[in-house]
Amino acid sequence: MAKWTPKHEAPEPLEGPVVATITGGTILWFVLFLVQVPFYGWFADRDLTWWVWTCLAGAGLGLIGIWYVRKRDAALKRAAAEQHHPDPA
Repeated sequence: MAKWTPKHEAPEPLEGPVVATITGGTILWFVLFLVQVPFYGWFADRDLTWWVWTCLAGAGLGLIGIWYVRKRDAALKRAAAEQHHPDPA
């Protein structure tokens, strides 16, 4: 087990436009769903309807993801503001 022990500290996580990334991915999943809906019969004939429903599930989970990352972003900004301007209590 010792050979799997890391020899250096893990780097800090990358931060970026997380809300925009999740929103873009959600839109992409929903667009893919909309593109496939007119061809539902084709997918059904080949027993591939899971492709259509996977795209809808991706869009639905993306909506949850957008809600989550917006709350996270707001909490991070709130914590940073409190760190710079502590309450004089």
